[in-house]
Amino acid sequence: MQTRSAPQHRRPVTAPGPEGNEHLTAITGVVLLIGFAVEGFTVLEIHRLIWLHFAVGFLLIGPVLLKIGSTMYRFVRYYARSESYVRRGPPAPLLRILGPLVVLTSVAVLGTGVMLALVGPGGQGNWMFLHKASFVLWFGVMTIHVLAYAPRLPRLLLGGRGQAPPGPARAPGGAMRYLALSGALAAGILVAALAMHLSSQWNGGFGFH
Repeated sequence: MQTRSAPQHRRPVTAPGPEGNEHLTAITGVVLLIGFAVEGFTVLEIHRLIWLHFAVGFLLIGPVLLKIGSTMYRFVRYYARSESYVRRGPPAPLLRILGPLVVLTSVAVLGTGVMLALVGPGGQGNWMFLHKASFVLWFGVMTIHVLAYAPRLPRLLLGGRGQAPPGPARAPGGAMRYLALSGALAAGILVAALAMHLSSQWNGGFGFH
């Protein structure tokens, strides 16, 4: 007499959805936070580290564009009434206000930095003031943003453990998310390599005081 084995229940394969999007946004955000922290450190020794200041600034262009893309993707999918994104719900009201400000100030810091690289010390005009002001605004907005996300960050980066439900890091497509981040960093490195010659005219940190 043959005994039938108990049916095996397989977990259905699902698309990454909002969980995967949250994970991509989180890991990209951590890279940007580290990069901007390095930028802030170089300001303390700008005469000696001007080359690093420009190099990191150019490199961050790729990750910034990736984070804008992942954030806008969630925005579009939610307001297009995608079922999984609607079920996930919008971010908290404070984070919905901070999100656009984080994007705008990040773009402002990098954009004014690129303009300073292009015009050089002799043509800086108001670009230096705008660069400093945008960094101060970015620092204030990002401080609130990081504090608001800090309790959720381990789950966003690492996923669930033990009996807890799997977090965003366990969502399908993890390899593609890291590949996207690697591609953004590679693009930033390429931009830095092509544009680093522009920083030579700022040797000694002229005009950064």
